[in-house]
Amino acid sequence: MSVPELPAPAPAPLPDSTYRLQLHAGFPFASARRTLPYLARLGVSTVYLSPIWASTPGSTHGYDVTDHARINPDLGGLEGLRRFSARARELGLSVIVDFVPNHMGIQGGHNPYWEDVLCHGQASRYAHFFDISWQPLKRALAGKVLLPTLGDQYGRVLERGELSLGWDAGAREGGRFFLGYWERRFPLSPRSVAALLAELGESLPRALAGEALAELASITRSVANLPRSQDPDLTDTDRLSRAQEMAVASRRFGALLRAHPGILAGLGALLGEINADPARLDAYVSEQNYRLAWWKVAAEEINYRRFFDINDLAALRMEDPRVFAWAHTLLFELLREGLIHGVRLDHTDGLYDPAGYFRALQAGAAHALGAAPEEGELPLYVVAEKILEPGETLPPDWAIHGTTGYDFLAELGGVFVDAAHEDELSGIYRRFTGDRDNYLAHLYRGKQLIQRVSLPGEVNVLAEHLERLAEADLRSRDFTLSAIRSAIREVIACFPVYRTYVRLGGSREPGDHAKIRQAVRGAKRHNREAGQPVDAGVFDFLESVLLLNVGEEATQAAWADFVLKFQQLTGPVTAKGAEDTAFYRYVRLLSLNEVGGDPARFGTSPRAFHAAAARRAEDWPRAMLAGSTHDTKRGEDTRARISVLSELPQVWSEFLRTHTPLFASLSEEHDLGPAPSALDTYALLQNALGAYPLRGGLKEFPDRLAAYLLKASREAKLRTSWAAPDEAYEAALDAFTRQLLADAGFLASLRGLHARISPYGAQSGLSAALVRLTAPGVPDTYQGAEGWNQSLVDPDNRRPVDYAWRGRMLTRLEQDHSLALARRWLGGYEDGAVKLLVTWAALQARRASPDLFTQGSYRPIEAGKYLLAFAREHGGQVAVTVAPRLTLSLTREKTPWALAEAWGNRTLTLPGTGTYTNVLTGEKLRVRTAKLPVAKVLEDFPLALLVRG
Repeated sequence: MSVPELPAPAPAPLPDSTYRLQLHAGFPFASARRTLPYLARLGVSTVYLSPIWASTPGSTHGYDVTDHARINPDLGGLEGLRRFSARARELGLSVIVDFVPNHMGIQGGHNPYWEDVLCHGQASRYAHFFDISWQPLKRALAGKVLLPTLGDQYGRVLERGELSLGWDAGAREGGRFFLGYWERRFPLSPRSVAALLAELGESLPRALAGEALAELASITRSVANLPRSQDPDLTDTDRLSRAQEMAVASRRFGALLRAHPGILAGLGALLGEINADPARLDAYVSEQNYRLAWWKVAAEEINYRRFFDINDLAALRMEDPRVFAWAHTLLFELLREGLIHGVRLDHTDGLYDPAGYFRALQAGAAHALGAAPEEGELPLYVVAEKILEPGETLPPDWAIHGTTGYDFLAELGGVFVDAAHEDELSGIYRRFTGDRDNYLAHLYRGKQLIQRVSLPGEVNVLAEHLERLAEADLRSRDFTLSAIRSAIREVIACFPVYRTYVRLGGSREPGDHAKIRQAVRGAKRHNREAGQPVDAGVFDFLESVLLLNVGEEATQAAWADFVLKFQQLTGPVTAKGAEDTAFYRYVRLLSLNEVGGDPARFGTSPRAFHAAAARRAEDWPRAMLAGSTHDTKRGEDTRARISVLSELPQVWSEFLRTHTPLFASLSEEHDLGPAPSALDTYALLQNALGAYPLRGGLKEFPDRLAAYLLKASREAKLRTSWAAPDEAYEAALDAFTRQLLADAGFLASLRGLHARISPYGAQSGLSAALVRLTAPGVPDTYQGAEGWNQSLVDPDNRRPVDYAWRGRMLTRLEQDHSLALARRWLGGYEDGAVKLLVTWAALQARRASPDLFTQGSYRPIEAGKYLLAFAREHGGQVAVTVAPRLTLSLTREKTPWALAEAWGNRTLTLPGTGTYTNVLTGEKLRVRTAKLPVAKVLEDFPLALLVRG
């Protein structure tokens, strides 16, 4: 019977604006579906979902995917997604999803593919999924996966009886043997199962039924005759057959136990004897395809590539076409069915060949959609998480629409920092904390620390790889492994970007050569300054390999494989060394310490912002524009308030001086100095100002700040860390935070300083929102950020959003969009309704004139120090964004808002005359000359979006 082919859905229109929703068991598809009418009224075109794939049960973020072939049942499964997408379609909304191609969650036995690898080792049909070094330098790990899951040394765990063999009758396929460690159950290898079954057969009384013993002997033989896991001649068919035969044997054994209680009793007795004898149990443990180890040995000896240094996230070999096809089958089915329309890609710098992956993704999408895109068109909307360092540009030939917007976030955030006070604020920071180093010094040390403490295993694998390459050349074969390892560490520590993009054939992105040479020069300099014994020739050899300066084709292929592996490590080292170490050690102005940013760059001039926006309009007009994300260290409005400190350094200095005696009295003296350190105190105070609740919430505030400070101090790794927590120091941090906020005098002073900066931080937050919603690109609104987002680092930034309140405010706005309402909400700005107004009005303008904002040209408007202004023009339509900045300095604190006469005789030069409507307030301006007084534009409301036509 033939099944008629369904017509392929038409490719969805590219998103105009997105709204990010964080899904989890407490906020599944059903809850998200109830927000859709509100989001449609708000004006977004696209709902952007956090990962929807099956993940570790209870995950609150979804990045620990356990199966790319299933929709997360905690969220409602495939049917829940279908209902969500159907409702979105009814409301005219498209859907994009977060996809995780780099890694999988392997915690708790919930990943069936990883469990199969643990059971069958190299003979697993999924062994090629994961980046495992089966022949590491440590010979005891040959053919095994190191599992750093034990809470103590292996021998001590064994002696305490915390490990045990067991039989799970309720497991799939009729039951299975396992090695238990508390609640974790590891699978047993077939060879150890065969030995266990043989021992069981010998221990059973001969009085049992003959056919039962014969069946047991038959099962034992079938398991014992399976090909060994390290057989180099195994084909994919052999691996599948091996797994199937093992499953049949498990079912047969389960049936045998159910039919013969005597055998089941004998098995229980045998397992009890083995578990009571550590030496006997160790013999079985040693036969596994994994080696259990103390979690503290993970960093140095682990032999599978991870996501950063997280043991429970194993990296995938997405460059293998078989892995790619498996991981994307469901994704392409969702595209074909029209349930999703675009993809946000997580951590693509961890991939072996990002550019090749993007091409494969677009090709697969084209096939799924039945599309034949014209030259230069992409069938699928794709944005990639990519951190661009200052001066770095996105490779122009990548088959994506741009980044997820961290570059824009940093550029825009810097606009609201007063660069004129850099030296003054730097001096205050140095005097209070005693930190005399610049950010680059902190970054270098952070990257070195990560390589030595968090990722030494990955460095060791690279060093062993490079040593093998050196051995093949008479000129380099005398380089020692130690020297090679040191050279690799130095070069990575000096790498100016997250990674380069050399490919197997030797092609690379423009500028990659220069970046590699810069890193090697820096490494040589540090090596000399530190008096290190590494010979310069080792650095020269490493440089030659990284540049592929070799003529022989066979040698080039081997060198290229090393380079691609090297590139997969520089990104994690930089991310951990910068975002998760140096960002918490160099805390001069924390609003600058954001993902995608560079704390060494004290602000962004309007001219620099305009230049970046113009480039984005030309090269990446559909890139995502972020303000807050699930990964930001602080929400956009927390950062906006902290940035105001750059405008009043002397006030900040006096605040610190006044309370220094109190800080000293509340601190405790520990071996390494006061607890908390001056650095931690300085960070705490900035966050307390930035996140100080605008309306209520003080009851939860100490808990939120204490949780932040604990995480920040562990990330800094100076007095405590995740790997080696100092309980006494951490207790002192918690006590200090709570006692400080309980001190009436300090709390009054903090409240007073916050009251001074708050309206100016609010102005910056409103201006930043307006710019994000009107600049070239696709603006993304993180859940709840249409109101004030004063969150701290995760999980604080994933707190529930009050959509009921937002819905009520939106109804009032729809019923009475007027200047009077805008002014009333501005006067009560603390509740965040005024930011909702700005967001709604800008999104409605985009909806009314989509081509203007998606295709319109970008024209900077020179408006002086205190304004960021630009025009978008398309087909006779014009939109002018007028966003004030540094308004505390402009107003000299005489008024909370920069209105009317605060602007003096400053003027704006508009693109032309005519009638403009400020869509934020409904006001109409009849412009008869191109120059317009700013005081007129901002007479009653402190920002404007002027639309003509």
